[in-house]
Amino acid sequence: MTKTYTRPLMIGATAGVALLAFAAPAHAETEVAEPAEFTSAFTVMATPDQVINNDGVATPGQSGATGTFTFRINSELEIICYDIRLEGVSGDYQSPAKTATHIHEAAVGKPGPPRIAFPNPAPVGDGPRESSGCLQGPFTTGVQANGADTGDGFSLAEIEANPAGFTGDSHTATSPAGVVRGQLSAIPVGGVDTGAGGSSTSAVHPGAMAATVGGVGALAAGAVLWHRRRAADAR
Repeated sequence: MTKTYTRPLMIGATAGVALLAFAAPAHAETEVAEPAEFTSAFTVMATPDQVINNDGVATPGQSGATGTFTFRINSELEIICYDIRLEGVSGDYQSPAKTATHIHEAAVGKPGPPRIAFPNPAPVGDGPRESSGCLQGPFTTGVQANGADTGDGFSLAEIEANPAGFTGDSHTATSPAGVVRGQLSAIPVGGVDTGAGGSSTSAVHPGAMAATVGGVGALAAGAVLWHRRRAADAR
């Protein structure tokens, strides 16, 4: 059974395009179960020094903060599964979007609009913050630009075609432009390599160039396995 994903509106600034007034979206993504297979997978190693404000000016986030984002995509079903962990982040979240944790369409050093809004990692406090789950489009962000929600018409295939053109970030009251930010980077797909569902022979979408397990890929694999083990222990 699926349910509509809704989060309270938060007020503040965000990295992205010039924003207009809010309007209630006509549809929203839904929380769904993890699919059997994925067409691609990506990681983000987010740091304060990569944050850019709306004007494209470097605006470092909170010193010492880090973020690890792992995304697994089934673009045929328009499902994205996420494992997000923030460390060294303090204070409340703040964003004009319906949550403060996003994928933006933005190249390195450039601002860009949010395309997907994720549940904010919790709990709010001085310790690690985490969130995980799966969302199915169509996607909405709660942010209006040129008379439309910035998630309107967005397809996950766009990420697969150009992952370096997208960032993962989160925003807080003290770092409204972004507390941490980082570009998406492709990692291998499959349970053996990433511990993230699918099979060891799962194909990578042509738009997603899989990296070898090592460096960034290994870090992402560890993050996913950590979340899976934590969930199993909880049961």
